[in-house]
Amino acid sequence: MAKKKTARKPKTLSEAVGFQNIFNSEKTDFFLGVLTIVLAVYFIIAMISYFNTGCTDQSILEDMRPGEWMNTNQEFANYCGSVGAIISYFFIAQNFGIPAFFIPIYMILAALKLMKAYTINLWKWFFGMMLTMIWCSVTFAKFLSPILGDQVYNAGGNHGLYIVQTLENLIGPPGLTLVLLVTALAFLTYLTSETITIVRKLLNPIGYISNKVKFTITTHHDNDKDPIYEEPNESIEPEEAKDFNDPEPSPVIDLDELEKHSTEDEGGKVADKNNNAVPSLLQTQREARLKALEETSKNIGMQVSVAGETDKATGNTVSDEEVLKTPINPREPFTRYKFPTLNLLKRYEEDDVPYIDEQEQIANKNRIIEVLGNFGVQIKTIKATVGPTITLYEIQPAEGVRISKIKNLEDDIALSLAALGIRIIAPIPGKGTIGIEVPNAKPRIVSMESILNSKKFQETKMELPIALGKTITNEVFMVDLAKIPHLLVAGATGQGKSVGLNAIITSLLYKKHPNELKFVLIDPKKVEFSVYTKIAPHFMAVVDEDDEPIITDVTKVVRTLNSLCKLMDSRYDMLKLAGARNIKEYNAKFVNHRLDLTKGHDFMPYIVVIIDEFGDLIMTAGKEIELPIARIAQLARAVGIHMVIATQRPTTSIITGNIKANFPGRIAFKVSAGIDSKTILDRTGAQQLIGRGDMLYLNGNEPVRVQCAFVDTPEVERINEYIADQPGPVAPLELPEPTENDGGSENGSGGGFDTRSMDPYFEEAAHAIVLSQSGSTSMIQRRFSIGYNRAGRLMDQLEAAGIVGAAQGSKPREVLVADENQLNALIAQLHG
Repeated sequence: MAKKKTARKPKTLSEAVGFQNIFNSEKTDFFLGVLTIVLAVYFIIAMISYFNTGCTDQSILEDMRPGEWMNTNQEFANYCGSVGAIISYFFIAQNFGIPAFFIPIYMILAALKLMKAYTINLWKWFFGMMLTMIWCSVTFAKFLSPILGDQVYNAGGNHGLYIVQTLENLIGPPGLTLVLLVTALAFLTYLTSETITIVRKLLNPIGYISNKVKFTITTHHDNDKDPIYEEPNESIEPEEAKDFNDPEPSPVIDLDELEKHSTEDEGGKVADKNNNAVPSLLQTQREARLKALEETSKNIGMQVSVAGETDKATGNTVSDEEVLKTPINPREPFTRYKFPTLNLLKRYEEDDVPYIDEQEQIANKNRIIEVLGNFGVQIKTIKATVGPTITLYEIQPAEGVRISKIKNLEDDIALSLAALGIRIIAPIPGKGTIGIEVPNAKPRIVSMESILNSKKFQETKMELPIALGKTITNEVFMVDLAKIPHLLVAGATGQGKSVGLNAIITSLLYKKHPNELKFVLIDPKKVEFSVYTKIAPHFMAVVDEDDEPIITDVTKVVRTLNSLCKLMDSRYDMLKLAGARNIKEYNAKFVNHRLDLTKGHDFMPYIVVIIDEFGDLIMTAGKEIELPIARIAQLARAVGIHMVIATQRPTTSIITGNIKANFPGRIAFKVSAGIDSKTILDRTGAQQLIGRGDMLYLNGNEPVRVQCAFVDTPEVERINEYIADQPGPVAPLELPEPTENDGGSENGSGGGFDTRSMDPYFEEAAHAIVLSQSGSTSMIQRRFSIGYNRAGRLMDQLEAAGIVGAAQGSKPREVLVADENQLNALIAQLHG
C-alpha cells in the first residue's frame, strides 16, 4: 500500500471539491487583505472613540454579564456601537491599555503581505510587536498612569497593572525599574545592531566619532588576501529576492508500479504540485570620498583636514594616502545604475510545474519493452524522468545482454514509438543503466523568467554566468563563460540558435554592470543583433566611436579583431607590470589601491565577443578572420576576453581544427546529418534532437541535453529600453586603433615605405610574383588562402615598394623587379 501512495497521491476533499483552487487564488488573497484592513480601521476608530466614551460604556459593560453584552436594548456611546465598545473595553481596559493599538497595526501589515503590496517577515514582526506591546503595557502602568491621574482605564491596562503589582511585591519598585531598563536594552539589541554604537556615542561622542572616522579612512588589508569590493546584487527587486521561483526537480517514476497501482483519470493526466573606455576616475572618486568625509565632519561639529593639515578635534593628520585606502568602487560613477527587473520578462502559466501524462508514459514503456523483447532483449527495471520536452527512460538490462545490441535498436524503438528524435545513451555516465530519450507529446516552454528567477542564478558567484535552460531533470543549467572560456554554437536554420545567443546576452545583462562587461557583437546578417543598438553606450565596445556599434561590414570585422589582439597584448603588459596572473587578481589589486595609476593601470572590464554566422565570414575573408580569432582564443582568457561564435553550416571548412582546438565549449542544436554533429561535438547525437531549442552542451565530458530558455524579441526590447534609461556611459568603450596593413596610403619606394605595417606575407608574395613575373591579386589570394581585401592591400604594398606597377584594370600588374637578386637587394634596402 505504501508503494501505491508513492505512485499516485489520492486527492483530498478540498482538492476534489475545488476549495484548494479557491483559497490559493490571488483574488481571494487580495479580497481577504482588503477585509482585514477594513476590520483593523474599525478597531482603531472604536479604540480612539473609547477615550471619550469609555466612562459611559464601561459602567454599562461592568454591570452586565458576558452573555448580555450583545443586548441591543443598551445604548452605547462608542462611535462603533456595541461591538466597538466591547472590543475597545476588552483590549484597552482589561488587557494592554494604550499599547493595544499595536494589534490593528499588525493586522494592517498582515493584510499588506496578503495583498502582495508589501513583503515582510510576519513572524518576526509578530514577536517584535508582541514583546513591545507587553513591555509598553508594563511601563505605562508603572510610570504613565500616575501622570495621567484618575482615569476610567489604566494606561497599561489591567494586564500591565497586574504585572507591576506582582513584580513590585517580589523585587520592589527599584528592581522593577531596573528590569524594564535591561529588557528594553536587550530588546533594542535584538531589533538592531546599532544599539551598542548609539550607547558608545552617547558616552563619548567626540572621541568615538573621531576614532571611527580615522578607522574608516585607514583600514588596512591583509597582503595575502585582498577583499574585493562587492556591490549588492540589484538584478532583482528586494521583495523578489526572498521569493525565488525555483523549479521542482522532475520525479523519477517507477513505471512498473505506476501501471500496477494507478487508477486512470479521464485523459490520464496529472499535474505535479506546484563608454567611453571604462575610466579609473581616480580624481572623481577621491573628490567624492573627501566630500563625504567633510560632510561627516560637519555633522559632528569638527573640522577634518584634507590636504595634510591637522584635525583640530584629535590633533591627528589625515593625508591623501589615508583617504584613498578605502576600496575603490569599480561601478563609479554609475552607482545608481539599476539592473533589469524580472517583470520585463514574460512568465508562462506552465512554468515550474512538471507535467506528467501517466497514460503516455505507460504506453511508451510498454512499447519499449515490446520492441526489446521482439529482438530477444530482456530488462529488469524501467524508470522514467520527465523533463520539459524530453522524457528519459532508464532501463536496466538483464544479465548477459550486450549494450551494443540495445544501441543498434535505436531506429526500431523510434519506429515503435512514432516519435522524432529518439536518442540512446549506453550506458548513462555514473549509472548502471541505459538511457532512452523520448520527446514528450506536449512539450513545455522554458521561459527565461523561470531561469533568472531561480535561486541558483540569483546567488551564483560565477564571473560570467550564462543560464542556458533546464535539463531533463527540470534543473536550471548554468555555465561560467570565464571558465569555459570560449564557446562554439552550431545548428541548422530555425532550430533555436539565435534564441540561444539572446539567452546568453540576457543572462549577462542581468548580472553585470556596464563598468564590468562590454560586448563586441558581429552580425553579418545585419538583423539579428540590431535590437541591442539602444544599449551601445552602456555595454558595447568599438574601434572608432563613429562606427556602428553592431559590426556588419567584413572589413570592419577584421579591423575589430586586430584591435582586440592589440588590446590583449596591452592587457598582458599591464598584468606583467602588476604582477598578476589573470584579470581577477589584477582588478582586486586595482580596487585595493595596490597599483600605481601613474603607470597606466585601470580597471579591466570583461569583453565578450559574439559572432553570428561565422561561416559567412570565413567564406568571405578566410584566414584573415580565422587567424586573429585563433590567437584571441589561445591567449585572451587570462585578460578577460572571451568569444562565442555561431554558425548554421557546421562543416570542416568553416569549423576548422584550429577553431575546434581553441573552443572547448560546444553547443549543438539540431543539425541535418550525423557528420555535422561529429564536426561540432566529435560524436553523433545532434541530428537526433527535436529542434525548438533542444540542444546538447559539451565541455570535456559527455554532452548534457538541455532545453534552451526562450526569450522573445519583445522581451529583449523591454530589457534594452530599461537599460538605456539607466545612468551609464554616454558612448561605447573605444578599443585601441589596430596596427593595420594599409598599403593604399603608402607611396613611393625605398625609404618612403613603412616596414612596421608590412603584411606578414609580403616577402613570400614578392618572391612568388618575381618568380612567376605575374602581378595578379587573385594569384596571391589563392596561394596564401587569404581574403580578397587583404590580397588587394598586399598588392598595394608591393606597388608602394616598387615591386609591381600600377593596376591595369583586369590585366595583371607589370612586375618591375627582374630577378630574385634584385628583389633581395630591394628588400634589404626597405628594412635598412
